[in-house]
Amino acid sequence: MAPGAMTRFTESLSDAKPVSFWLDDPARPSPEPALTGDERCDLLVVGGGYSGLWTALIAKERDPHRDVVLVEGKEAGWAASGRNGGFCAASLTHGIGNGLSRWPGEIAKLEELGARNLDEIEAAVKRYSIDCDFERTGEIDVATEPHQLAELREMYAEMAEHGLADGSELLDADALREHVDSPTFLGGLWDRDGVAMLNPAKLAWGLKRACLEKGVRVHEHTPALELASSGAGMAVRTPYGRVFAGQVVLATNIFPSLVKRLRPYTVPVYDYALMTEPLTDEQLAAIGWKNRQGLGDSANQFHYFRLSADNRILWGGYDAIYPFGGKVRAEYDDRPETYAKLAGHFFTCFPQLEGVRFTHAWGGAIDTCSRFSAFFGTAHKGRVAYAAGYTGLGVGATRFGADVMLDLLSGERTERTELEMVRTKPLPFPPEPFAWTGVALTKWSLARSDANGGRRNLWLKTMDKLGLGFDS
Repeated sequence: MAPGAMTRFTESLSDAKPVSFWLDDPARPSPEPALTGDERCDLLVVGGGYSGLWTALIAKERDPHRDVVLVEGKEAGWAASGRNGGFCAASLTHGIGNGLSRWPGEIAKLEELGARNLDEIEAAVKRYSIDCDFERTGEIDVATEPHQLAELREMYAEMAEHGLADGSELLDADALREHVDSPTFLGGLWDRDGVAMLNPAKLAWGLKRACLEKGVRVHEHTPALELASSGAGMAVRTPYGRVFAGQVVLATNIFPSLVKRLRPYTVPVYDYALMTEPLTDEQLAAIGWKNRQGLGDSANQFHYFRLSADNRILWGGYDAIYPFGGKVRAEYDDRPETYAKLAGHFFTCFPQLEGVRFTHAWGGAIDTCSRFSAFFGTAHKGRVAYAAGYTGLGVGATRFGADVMLDLLSGERTERTELEMVRTKPLPFPPEPFAWTGVALTKWSLARSDANGGRRNLWLKTMDKLGLGFDS
């Protein structure tokens, strides 16, 4: 890339605030008071992101008399739940390709449960009057290289073979550019109904309000420090008090689990995004996008992009940064070199938008596991349930995970707990320096694959065979 071009691209970032656009909102609710002293409850939920909020809300929906407490280390929705792209997908398996490769025998059931879960999210948004800009627009997987177009056709054929292609449509270059116009687009696969767009922070804040209205006691700025058995229940220590609970749900995702044996199963991967200023009518007309679908390109190092309610473009992805040692630290949330790279990619995709400026640039950690979709389980003789490892599609799948955790705590067999996906776990990651070396080698190999017509080297083929890997 020529230095002059890079200068133009970085100039577009000169006023960008290093904070999530979604969280930078004057309507952000005030935090609930921190826990002081001791409390007792039937169910304690640890974590105030989507996973914890859905669990607390559904627990009260299932049994309005259940006494539920939720504790959050900072503020509800402040981490991944308030920093993502706002794609709410039906997929529970991080895409149908991943699901077909891992659970081919139950993929139809997983797709059915995922579609039902998305319908239930939409119903809850209406039921609780959550103003989160929910739009059931679908999503288009875009090919920008010939081999990606061939891969999309193969995926569509495999979906059709399994009876899963209803609601999906292959688009050639002309058809795709009727929806969204970019000179880089060669074709796409449109999932018409399986993805919604929403404002992720407003969803989290709306779920928090719904929990409070249902009688959940919420304590923010209350990190859970220690988990231990206490008589027939559990005790969780916080900085200024304790919670004694009959049952506990751990909804901490990327943050170190209070069940220490689970920590090797996830690693943090830092993802970054930009948000433009609102497009003018003329700028929007230049790119079309009249149906407002979410978009994602089909490279290994992929981008995701979508329109906000006020016609900004969110543009994220590509780089996926794993910090040595797997630490989660605030300083990793800001990465100017990635912002410059993303800005260059944005204007390559939409050269007709040259001159548009970015108002926000931010990052955050995704909880990744080696199978790229959530895993579940219990601890402490069934009194503690957990879910983690969503790998970037948690806006929708966390609601399903909440149902699974509550099912597991009930001790009853359900259609969810009988799933192989729920009954099995991914392989844990190795200790350092092997984890960092493996991730670095995989990222290098994925970049080589993108540059070489999608051909996978021996390392990637080995990772595929083992069911392991790394994905941005």
